[in-house]
Amino acid sequence: MIRLLVIDDETGIQHSFRRAFAAPDFQVETAGRADVGTELMRTWLPDVVVMDVNLPDATGLQVLPKLRKIDARVPVIVITGHGTTDTAIEAMKLGAFDYVLKPLELDTIRQIVQRAAAVGQRMRMPMELDDGTNPASQINANCETILGRCPAMQEVYKTIGRVAATDVAVLIQGESGTGKELVARAIYQHSLRAKFPYLAINCAAIPESLLESELFGHEKGSFTDADRTRIGKFEQCHGGTLFLDEVGDMPPSMQAKILRVLQEGKLERVGGTQTITVDVRVITATHYDLKRRVDEGSFRHDLYYRLGVLTIELPPLRERGGDLPMLAQHLVDRYSHELHRDVRVIAAEAMELLANYSWPGNIRELQSAIKQSLLKASGFVLLPEFLPDGIRNLVVKQHPMTDAIEGLFADLDEFLSERIAAGSTTIYEECLQSLEKRLFTAVLKHTQGNLSQASRLLGIHRRTLRGKLHGFGLATPADETGSD
Repeated sequence: MIRLLVIDDETGIQHSFRRAFAAPDFQVETAGRADVGTELMRTWLPDVVVMDVNLPDATGLQVLPKLRKIDARVPVIVITGHGTTDTAIEAMKLGAFDYVLKPLELDTIRQIVQRAAAVGQRMRMPMELDDGTNPASQINANCETILGRCPAMQEVYKTIGRVAATDVAVLIQGESGTGKELVARAIYQHSLRAKFPYLAINCAAIPESLLESELFGHEKGSFTDADRTRIGKFEQCHGGTLFLDEVGDMPPSMQAKILRVLQEGKLERVGGTQTITVDVRVITATHYDLKRRVDEGSFRHDLYYRLGVLTIELPPLRERGGDLPMLAQHLVDRYSHELHRDVRVIAAEAMELLANYSWPGNIRELQSAIKQSLLKASGFVLLPEFLPDGIRNLVVKQHPMTDAIEGLFADLDEFLSERIAAGSTTIYEECLQSLEKRLFTAVLKHTQGNLSQASRLLGIHRRTLRGKLHGFGLATPADETGSD
């Protein structure tokens, strides 16, 4: 249940919120004065606040800093029937989550409140680091746990402890679904900025044309559809922590702008000329080997060293030794509570199937599989027949590309013998170069020398392909445009 505090002296607005945000999903408290609302903020501990700018005893802009002083993690949505651009900008600069003009549209305000509640919950939901050695630990439905006792996870815990209380930039690397955002939130919650905002943004999920506005904000009229000034994530997070997920997908133009903010603590909104100072700790994550992308030329080396002052490597689930049974049981306990099931244990046969699966989607895929299984389950035991088909009917199948890939290595023994006889001490690098040269040559032959098409097939940037071909001493044909 989301606890919603509405501070507005109009009884009609109060009544509308009570009706629109009813139980069981919401619990609404209202206040007609700033002092009453501030006291409710302190004693009732809401999840989201909706506040009018014009109140009988104060303005919303005067009250907002007081609310944030009580708990800056609670999103505050400012509403008004007499809004101006200056009021909107000032409200957002003071830390408002959003700014909405009256008359309020129900669907719009509902979406904003739900989004604010999700952000606020993410900031306040406790994070636990659990090595699984305490069998008496209770499952808390309101708590997310980073669980694991394998050596790699123990190192993750130690690193979080060492870095959390500092302002050092942290880069988290790991495959998709390994829990990178959980680690970022654990660092945030154990940091000195834990009482200030935490926001997350996925750099790969937002088009390049919108990413700059999302991060830095924009001025009214700076581009088509920019009908009002917008405060970006950096300004919203002033004093707090910003998590940039999939930073390896950030376009080069954005990399330069991010570097400036990290170096100088200053930014300019899109279409603006005013320099704005921000104090934000940045935590980043990527599923790429970012150092390799630097070597390929697709990521700035100066930004890489700025972001990766300390790097945390998250292991994939398949490399976490005996952690899977503990993780699976933990998820069964947690989701049984959430889904109102009474499953308590996993049958040995089911656990064996789970352990033999490769989990390409890592923890996220395990969570989905456990939920699916619980929805099918009946009784106290999770049996094999309740597992998803892909796990229950697991058969080791040869990938359709296996024969082709093996063909590339057909002369590997001969290559190895030759290099050993030559006294080489860089066989690994030579083997990779030989394979890349043959692969790139074959793909270019297939595309009849079209670099753009070849780079798409290979899944690498065209400039990277050109650089590789140049390094191999191969001619670099023009793409369809005749240029880079």
